[in-house]
Amino acid sequence: MSNEMMSEIKRDHIMRLLDKGERQDGRGVKDFRDIKVETGLIESADGSARVQMGRTTVIAGIKIIPGTPFGDTPNLGVLTTGMELIPMAHSTFESGPPGEDAIELARVVDRGIRESGMVDVEGLCITPGEEVWMCYIDIYAIDYDGNLFDAANLAAVCALKNAVIPGEQYGKGENRPLPITCTPISVTEAKVGNTLIVDPDYDEEQISTARLTVTTDDNGNFRAMQKGGCGSITLDELAQCLDRAVEIGAEIRKIIG
Repeated sequence: MSNEMMSEIKRDHIMRLLDKGERQDGRGVKDFRDIKVETGLIESADGSARVQMGRTTVIAGIKIIPGTPFGDTPNLGVLTTGMELIPMAHSTFESGPPGEDAIELARVVDRGIRESGMVDVEGLCITPGEEVWMCYIDIYAIDYDGNLFDAANLAAVCALKNAVIPGEQYGKGENRPLPITCTPISVTEAKVGNTLIVDPDYDEEQISTARLTVTTDDNGNFRAMQKGGCGSITLDELAQCLDRAVEIGAEIRKIIG
């Protein structure tokens, strides 16, 4: 997420710890930081959630309005995901239009939600070919200390599960929850040296050579995957990441409910 330089002393310290299966915050290589979720925080939104993973904090808001469907999907509602890395979240973030990092984050979150079928978009149709509900997912990084991929995924998913279609506001029937079918969870691992670590913090991200984000659904099916970084991941390491994504995804679903 940034190009800040790290001292060789700090880098060597992190590497020596990882050689022993330890991390500087006391976690093991497979451990997530503590996760805290709050929903319904934004009164003007149709759904919202704030997620804290350690010191990384992300907030997501949902806005649902009636609109015209796309011509090739006349009976399907519309989902759109955006992400902003606001300057107060980290010294390396700058104001202005979304950059490459923000665009990648939004696409990875969007793909996990879309490919898992989390929202039944057929259930968002108001009048076939004429009017559907359009669901906008806006995600903001509030504090960045590593692993925005999973924090953004959790914030978006929890906000969608909290969202209510505002039918009464637009004269389109009663208010009702979004038609949710599953809870897609992403698990991101970073490769530091020859070690794969789950939920990398900021320092660990800076010295990693590769990153893999895997999204699963409630049944442990793989729904999306994104690799980052210039380093390689072997087939054995890929299998390890996939197994961990299923295992940890199930644990996180218990936490967020």
